[in-house]
Amino acid sequence: MTLWRILGIVVLLIAAGGGYYGYTNFVRVQTVTASIVTQAPVSEAIYGTGTVEPQRWAKVVPLQRRRLVELCSCEGQNVRVGQVLGRQDDAEERSALQELQVSNQQAQRDLDRAEKDRGKNDAAQTEYEQRWTQFEESKTRIAAQKVRIDALVLRAPLDGMVLRRDGEVGEIAGPTDVLFWVGPPTPMQVVAEVNEEEINRIAVGQKAFLRSEAFPGQALRATVSQITPKGDPTRKTFRVYLLLPPDTQLRIGMSVEANIVFREKASATVVPAEAVAGDAVQVVANGKIERMPVKVGIRGSRNVEIIGDVTRGMAVLSPARADLADGTRVRIDNSLVRRPAGPTSAAPDATPDQDTTTPPPATVAAVTTDPDNAVISAAISAHIDSVVNDARRNVTRYSANR
Repeated sequence: MTLWRILGIVVLLIAAGGGYYGYTNFVRVQTVTASIVTQAPVSEAIYGTGTVEPQRWAKVVPLQRRRLVELCSCEGQNVRVGQVLGRQDDAEERSALQELQVSNQQAQRDLDRAEKDRGKNDAAQTEYEQRWTQFEESKTRIAAQKVRIDALVLRAPLDGMVLRRDGEVGEIAGPTDVLFWVGPPTPMQVVAEVNEEEINRIAVGQKAFLRSEAFPGQALRATVSQITPKGDPTRKTFRVYLLLPPDTQLRIGMSVEANIVFREKASATVVPAEAVAGDAVQVVANGKIERMPVKVGIRGSRNVEIIGDVTRGMAVLSPARADLADGTRVRIDNSLVRRPAGPTSAAPDATPDQDTTTPPPATVAAVTTDPDNAVISAAISAHIDSVVNDARRNVTRYSANR
């Protein structure tokens, strides 16, 4: 009797659970948020950071650590290769040169006297040869000393403009101190660092969008012109050169965030990334949920391209609801829906007891029609993913070492 009672209780529980599931999924109307499938640009980009530099430029660095006695006031001025920009203290070298010149004069007189007697005997000939050797050595020392003095003169290494001058007269400067930056101010480029995991996606000719704190809200353009063949094994990055257009607003020395586009479509069927669950989206049709398989194409940070039978104008759950089965009755609550950035057509709000058979078009949750912003958003997401992956690798290494 006890066994039959237990079986009866089990059957009742199963019946109650099934009834609750059926009520929840097929009788009771669920409140959901949705987005409208749209046609919009979508892009994937790679994130990097860099600095604006001229394509050709050089640093002027002292070869010896000496006090500065002269520096030109020539920032922003054009100079020619070899033009004197500054001098270091050469008093010691000039004093040594004067002593060498006095010795040279004495060597010259000794040589002249030996030359008059060279034909008298073998000893005189030998003395002449010695005097000649001493005189030649003296000239060599003088030439070497003049080179040392010239090394204390700071000259322009190429034709161009003095882009920057550091240091002041009276200071002591050495090989670690850059005193001048010289080069043609145009054309300019961005030298960016890109994670080694993403370098294979970058190719010469790809376009890039740049962000700078000096120009908030603006997406400045550039083009990939060169990729360094060898990466930095310590920082795990590769150097990428981005050529700037002649009319760029950026200035030399500015730091920028670079977003290099490696994949894009001008018009694609897109939905918010949160609307895709696995390989499907949940479409709202006639007030019910219908699961439709899709293939994800270009994946941005907020929006993704979907390929399948889903078309523009359809409403999809955003975010996706894995807890709701096909056929579940739903209504779209406009008060829970994020409004699009751009203007959308208005639609009357549904009442709490009303089934929504035609979803309102004002439910495009995160779709943007600005391709520049889409690229930058995608790049930032990729950068975050890269940082997370690096952190995971470091945690794994730390655990292995322990």
